[in-house]
Amino acid sequence: MDYANMLGDSFAYAKDAIVGKWKQYLLFLIATLLLTIPLLGYCLKVFRGEKPAPEVDGWGTLIIDGLKYAIISIIWVIPCFIIAMFVIGAGILAYVENPAALMEIIGGVLIGVIVLLIVAAITGLLSTIGVIRFARTGSMGEAFNFSAILETIRKIGWVNYIIAMVVIILVEMVFIGVIEVFNFVVSPYLGLLIEFLLIAPLTLLMSRYFCLIYDSAETA
Repeated sequence: MDYANMLGDSFAYAKDAIVGKWKQYLLFLIATLLLTIPLLGYCLKVFRGEKPAPEVDGWGTLIIDGLKYAIISIIWVIPCFIIAMFVIGAGILAYVENPAALMEIIGGVLIGVIVLLIVAAITGLLSTIGVIRFARTGSMGEAFNFSAILETIRKIGWVNYIIAMVVIILVEMVFIGVIEVFNFVVSPYLGLLIEFLLIAPLTLLMSRYFCLIYDSAETA
């Protein structure tokens, strides 16, 4: 898997959708202001493999698709939410019953956090493919078709897939790092403005990148 080429393609995709197209960029900013719901709906267009980047239109469809995307994401997060509530609740209850065992309680909570992170990583890997399956098929049920999702990842290759996800996470961290520099060195208000301006381009870049990962299963 050529990660550098995939990043280059994704960067060019996002750039072509915005640079020199200020009207469209303004529409992206409006979509971001609307709780990013229309932006999520637009991501589904990207997941379908539309190239070049499609126009920002059909707002009713974008909003409906964005809500479906959000619902799918929430469902995938439920296991993590349950584990988090259990860890927090168990930690508080244990401390109330025996405050002297604070160190043991902290140790138990840390184990719970590790389990939470592992589950979050697994659901993140599965849900990404699931959402793209939804975009391609139009069926929300396909977003949770575990056998099909696992088969797609098998074709991509688990190692290839995990490395690809680590690469895009590092790219996202660079963006976050730039924003934090402006937050602490220049002005938090400027940092918030830059974050707002970069949400849509970064979302487009990542969506195209995920699309390319998914499509690599067909050529594997």
